[in-house]
Amino acid sequence: MGIELTWTVEARPLADEAVVAAVEAALAHGGRPGLAVEVVLVDDPTLASLHEQWLGDPSVTDVMAFDLGEEGEGAAAEVYASVDRAAALAAERGVEWARELALYLVHGTLHLCGFDDHEDEEREAMRAAEAAVMASLGYAPDPRPHDLEGT
Repeated sequence: MGIELTWTVEARPLADEAVVAAVEAALAHGGRPGLAVEVVLVDDPTLASLHEQWLGDPSVTDVMAFDLGEEGEGAAAEVYASVDRAAALAAERGVEWARELALYLVHGTLHLCGFDDHEDEEREAMRAAEAAVMASLGYAPDPRPHDLEGT
């Protein structure tokens, strides 16, 4: 089990090991270590399609997470992250592409652990958890914190 990884895009700003490490660190922080997660790295059109299918919103987004319920055969959860969105926002914000993508993976995985970001208090807890996990992975603090759109 563990973390299964699929790249559907050619660009790979993170090594497979760094993707797995980001998800595992977020699971550990969120109290769900060992959860079987399928991580799929996609482009903007693919994630926008999923966003419309599951949330009724056709706009591009950065990451989506699905808790599939009980562990059994295969993954118990899925995280889809847009490599395109990470590239665009990293350039816009002046941060490394790899860091931005790692943040999306951490954010999506924290959703699987019960963190949310719809209310101010929840968002503060999510941002603190993101910062703690990113620091544990060796990433410097984000110079310009931002709210992840659509997550």
